[in-house]
Formats: sequence, C-alpha cells, structure tokens
Amino acid sequence: MKQIRDTTTLGFALFAMFFGAGNLLLPPFIGFNSAGQWDWAIIGFALTGILLPLLGVLSIINSGESFHDLGNRTHPLIATILGIVIMLGIGPLIAIPRTAATTFEVGLLPTFPNLSPIWGSILFFSVTFVLSIRPSKVVNVIGNFLTPLLLILLISMIIMGALFPLSANYAHDIERLTAFKLGFIEGYQTLDVLASVIFSGIIISAAKTKGYVNVKDKNRIVTSAGCLAAFCLLLIYGGLVFLGAQSGYPTTTDVKRAELLLFISHKIFGGYGVAAISISIALACLTTAIALTCAVGTFFSQLLHNRISYQWVVTICCLFSAVLAITGVEYIIQVAYPFLAFIYPIVITLVLYVLIFGRIIKSSLPFIGAMAGTTLTSTIYLFAGFDIHLKGAENMLQSIPLATYELWWVIPSFVGFLLFLMWDKVRGNRITP
Repeated sequence: MKQIRDTTTLGFALFAMFFGAGNLLLPPFIGFNSAGQWDWAIIGFALTGILLPLLGVLSIINSGESFHDLGNRTHPLIATILGIVIMLGIGPLIAIPRTAATTFEVGLLPTFPNLSPIWGSILFFSVTFVLSIRPSKVVNVIGNFLTPLLLILLISMIIMGALFPLSANYAHDIERLTAFKLGFIEGYQTLDVLASVIFSGIIISAAKTKGYVNVKDKNRIVTSAGCLAAFCLLLIYGGLVFLGAQSGYPTTTDVKRAELLLFISHKIFGGYGVAAISISIALACLTTAIALTCAVGTFFSQLLHNRISYQWVVTICCLFSAVLAITGVEYIIQVAYPFLAFIYPIVITLVLYVLIFGRIIKSSLPFIGAMAGTTLTSTIYLFAGFDIHLKGAENMLQSIPLATYELWWVIPSFVGFLLFLMWDKVRGNRITP
C-alpha cells in the first residue's frame, strides 16, 4: 500500500513538473489544425512530447542519480558545460520567466485587466519562492495537493467536451501524414526532454527520502512514477487535442493558442470558463516554476560546492526571473528560439545513445562523437537564428534524410558515433560485448 501511495505521489509530482504553460496551450492548437486526423496528431505529439521525456528519465536511472551521472558518460567537462547551459535555459533565462509571463497574460489578465505585469510577477514569484526554499517539501506539496486539483479541472473540461461535443464539423481537411508531422514537431516545443534529465534527480532524491535507497527498489519506483506521469500526460494531451479538433473555432482570423483555449473553456463551462482555465494555467505554471527553481538551486549550489547556498541561489533565481517575466511571453519566446534549436537536439542525442548503447559501450568516445555530429549541425542552425547564413552548409543539411521532420541531426550524430567508435577500437579501448 505504501509503495502504491508513494508511486502516485511521485508520478503526480513528475507530471506536474512537466505540465507547464506550453503543455496546456499546444494540444488544442494541434487538434484544431489537424481537424479530422486529430488521432494521428496525438500519435506524433506523444512520441516527442511524452516518450522522449520518459526516455530522459530512464536514461538518468540507468546512468546513476542525476544529470552529472548521465553527462559523465561523455566527459566531466562536457557534462558540466552542458548542465550549466540546460539549467540556464530551463531556469532563469527562459522557462521560469515564461511560466510567470504566461500566468499573467492568460491566467490573470483576463480576470484582472488593470493588473500591472510587475505586480503579477511579484505575486507569482513570492509563491514560487516560499514553496521552493525547502526542497524536501516540494514533491509532497506538488504531488499531494497542486496536481490533483489541476487534473480535476482539466479532466472535467475534457469529459464535458466529450459528452457534449462542441462541433462535429471540421473546418478543413488534412492528410494523416501532415497531421502526424504537425504533432511530432510541436512536441519539441514542450521542452520536456531538457527538463526530464533534471527533474529525474529531484524524483530520485524524493524516492530516497521515502526509504527507497536500494538501487533496485529506487529504480523500480522511479520508473513506475515515470510511467504514471506519461499516462497522465497522454490522457490530458489526447483530450485537449480532441477538444481543439472539435472546437468550432472560427477560421476567418489567425488562430492564437491562448485565445483558442479560452474559447473552448468558455463554450464548455460558460461564464465560468475563463476562471476555470485561468486557475488551470496558474497551477500548471506554478508547479513547473517550483520544480525548475528547486532544480536550479540544487544544481548551482552543488556545482559551487555550497559556496553559495541553495537558499541564496533560489533567491537570485526568483529575482532574476521576476525581472525577465515583465518583458512578456512573445519577447521571451523570440529570444529563446535560437538557443532551443541549438541545445535540444544535443540533449536528445545524449539521452538516446546512452539508452541504446550505454550497457554495451563503456568508452566515452562514441558518445562524444554522436554529440559532436549533432553539435555541428545545431551550430549551423544557431547561426541561422542570428541571421548568419552558411548557405552551402544549410542546403546540405536540408538534403539530409529526415530533415523535413526537423530530424536533421540524426544522420550526422550516427556518423559521428560510428567514426569515434572505430577510432576507439583503433586506440584499443575495451568495448563490453
């Protein structure tokens, strides 16, 4: 009974950590644009928005207890640099201020139209600070209280939408492959693969405090929690995609994600729709911000060997994020795009190659080679994001198989993996059969 209760707490906590603002806004938009082929869009979105983050959790479990253990499969210096870049991205530079800005613009502003973004940011980060300052309590607070309320609100909306369909007429036609590709590509925008390699350490630490210190028991309960979180994500994503497909939203104007979500909630709940979705967005953003702030505090305090305490890192993170949040969602998204296009494929490469080959290849060289191939292609895309165009290189990448699916890094990473694997054999390093 205790194990079931602990698995539920950890699984709900992990779900809430993943389920931020983008996770709530993306699925209805995907459903609306995939129309009658919404089921194919769900499959594509599930692969990149659910399966890959779950694999990120499993890669940490198979490597140790934190991102450092995963990163050390390459080189300690690479692990440190990559860890810092990830933490800054999902922390105070992009993800944390974006959750606050989204809460203000979609969660607070419709109800309090005269509220200043400064006061919205102060309110959001005051709550985040209070719930993040003691990391030992964060998983229980999120898993036992905030997540169940969030799930109740979202599931109620999905059930009402399923029992009383909003519209049976699809505004446009779309092919299955196009719908699948739409969901597949949009799944990258959740950023949950980056978060998964960090959140896993929080969940593993929480499992140990609950008494699961044995490696086998610890891995079993964290894996179970990961599967429960993935199931909840699939349930909510699927329902929101379905609601978006049957929303009946007018197509005469540009479709904006936040307006579409508010439109759906208003049609289902009537006058209470805006309030209900505002609460959902506030909870989704708050739980993610708390988890990210805790992760930032833990990572940098450990990196600096507690020269700066966890409490001070959390304080600095909240203050810095609060200032950036005032700039608004659109500005943060524009600034974030080049960074995400660069780092996301690199982390996916590390996760996948360690999961697939980690048990049979102990040398770090092949994994460094795979990441080198991905980093090379990601750098070309990073330059393009800053209007530095390398036309010959860009044309070459576009001709690579799978490039149309935003998977231009797959072939170069595999080539790098094979080349460094052969180099490793020439050098005489042992490869475990």
